[in-house]
Amino acid sequence: MPGGVNSPVRAFKAVGGTPPFVASASGPHITTIDGDVLIDFIASWGALILGHAEPSIVAAVEEAARRGTSFGMPTTHEVELAELITELVPSLEVMRMVSSGTEATASAIRVARAATGKPGIVKFEGCYHGHADPFLVKAGSGAASMGEPDSPGVPAATVADTYLARFNDLESVERALGQGTAAAVIVEPVAGNMGVVPPVAGFLQGLRDLCDQRRALLIFDEVMTGFRVARGGAQERYGVTPDLTCLGKVVGGGTPAAVYGGRAELMRKVAPDGPVYQAGTLAGNPLAVAAGFATLRYITENPGLYDELENMGADLEARLTQAMKEYNVAGSVQRAGAMLTLFFGPTEVRSWDEASTVDRDRFGRFFHAAYQGGVLLPPSPFEALFLMRAHGPLIDQAGEVLVTAIGETG
Repeated sequence: MPGGVNSPVRAFKAVGGTPPFVASASGPHITTIDGDVLIDFIASWGALILGHAEPSIVAAVEEAARRGTSFGMPTTHEVELAELITELVPSLEVMRMVSSGTEATASAIRVARAATGKPGIVKFEGCYHGHADPFLVKAGSGAASMGEPDSPGVPAATVADTYLARFNDLESVERALGQGTAAAVIVEPVAGNMGVVPPVAGFLQGLRDLCDQRRALLIFDEVMTGFRVARGGAQERYGVTPDLTCLGKVVGGGTPAAVYGGRAELMRKVAPDGPVYQAGTLAGNPLAVAAGFATLRYITENPGLYDELENMGADLEARLTQAMKEYNVAGSVQRAGAMLTLFFGPTEVRSWDEASTVDRDRFGRFFHAAYQGGVLLPPSPFEALFLMRAHGPLIDQAGEVLVTAIGETG
């Protein structure tokens, strides 16, 4: 395996050292093959909102596995999951399940191009939408951690119709749309792949207005924010409705699953209802459907979950902010719901040009100090720390470790 891993950021290149190998996980903890028990804030990169090996999800997957692991045929359980998603995120009038966030975003772009007859897309510097060729332009996250913001092997012609804009900068979006050839603007409504960068007041509504004026579609990549920053995702939290939405991570309950969908007249263009082709052997996989349904059912039956996560996040944000002041460490803590990033260096991050100035060496020291204290953080300064419900009883302990780690970064 390249680097010994199946996804680049797992190799710890951004922080140095050798990554631990996981033996098992339960609740808020990961146990390594060396026997270390760590409080885990990677949370499968945001896929876990409740905790590891959540009993109701494990039971649902076990029951589904006994019926068969894959059919390649429709099941009633897929319909039930789709109905539940629509209940939680009403803008997804019609949807299609896929197996990864990359598939979801690539498919949404194809629908947008077909619906508008235009080839271009507008994306933001530092926003990551998966590893499909059109998106690998200043993609932040793992690519930035590796020092390779643009990937070799992507033909120039493939990204010729990808126009870049600056996150939280509507003027840059207007310039990109001014060419008149953009089918869509795709955005993480809360950027999470240059660290957590919330939208400034009016930014998302401004995107909605600009897209309407320029006859372009607005696509929310909620692979990360869906069911994490609010029950109905960022579109509920900020009150802006996109034309198309991509979901992943939480929607699969920790299994390989994602969804793209939106307005019915757009999604009815997808085969077999229309000519836009997209398919997947494992789409709607029964194990993923079972895990996703169990997760979303928990969300619907426990309306206090997001208040609980919000309170945990606010408490941790306040602790880390105060610690940086006490230790005279330059930087900032930024949060949206149950995702948070500590930036060493910039006092406010609103876009990639500010995020890219972080002190990477200091973050590496912070990461390893936290690890030595028993807390596992995402091994990159451009990733989000993710909260799970299972963190509740340990949030004070974890907060003390991280405060101490801040003091040890000097």
